[in-house]
Amino acid sequence: MASLGFFGIVFLFVTLAISLAIVIPFSGVLVRFRANFNPKGLRLDEEGSTSPPTGPVVKSYFAMFQRVYRIEGWPGLYKGLMPTALSTFTVTVFVLAVFDPEKPRRHSKYAAPDTGILGTLVYSILMLLVSLPATILTYRAITTPVKLGYFNGLRALRILLTPTERRRPWILYLTPGLMAAEILHITAIVLALGPLRRLLLPSLRDTSGFKELSVVKVAIYTIVAIACTAILTPLEVITTRLVIQRNHASAEYNSVQQEVEGDSETQEEYGNEEEVIGLREEGDPYLGLVDCAKRIIDEEGLSTLYRAWWLTLFGIWANAFV
Repeated sequence: MASLGFFGIVFLFVTLAISLAIVIPFSGVLVRFRANFNPKGLRLDEEGSTSPPTGPVVKSYFAMFQRVYRIEGWPGLYKGLMPTALSTFTVTVFVLAVFDPEKPRRHSKYAAPDTGILGTLVYSILMLLVSLPATILTYRAITTPVKLGYFNGLRALRILLTPTERRRPWILYLTPGLMAAEILHITAIVLALGPLRRLLLPSLRDTSGFKELSVVKVAIYTIVAIACTAILTPLEVITTRLVIQRNHASAEYNSVQQEVEGDSETQEEYGNEEEVIGLREEGDPYLGLVDCAKRIIDEEGLSTLYRAWWLTLFGIWANAFV
């Protein structure tokens, strides 16, 4: 880290802050768009009677963006800011301290650092283990209707985590199907997308890479990117649903319900009359990766698994020439 110098470090963190200010509203809308539970028709409740569909009908990412802004305003677009900022700056400090900043190892959702397939796989899984709790807190902060505030961390934890999760935080890693979905996502990128990207596309970090560009290879990689999008997008939608699924000691509790047990304080919400998204009804959580995929298809249709697929494709292409 010292080799960057004081001004280099300041510039890096200012750049990160600006990037977060731009990205967070868009990523928050994406989380809500994929998390919104909107069944196709009537469903049977536990007593066998029919219940109407829950959740607003939002057909596009941009419609969700407008809905978030209309109901919650700018504060709603920046929900999840604090956990995102804290995790981003913490990981950045760790990477600067451990790795050589003059030889950075590019890491993003669709591009792990090139340290060989096995090394990249191990690195990516370790980063998953480190970042998963922050991801869970961020996604839940985005989807809860409760106003959390920016500097009352203990209150936010009481709202976002169940008593069981606060007593046994490791249970977050045991959320049914969550680790399986994340590891499958990592494996697809490390074992398929990454090697094919390095085989077909040159790095454009220097001017010599432009001379190696080939229309045929770019076309082949486009097909690869589309195929990977067809695999990765459902995993990302499933991950979103499972991340916001809260873990209770008893199965009678709803694992996606945003309730605060044992808290007597009044909870202020953004939209008192209307919520931005709908969540699964009480007492009916997803039981795993396969169960989540099957229920989404049965209840909401196959297209739900491909919400905002074009953003996944954009993410793949954005990291194509690194």
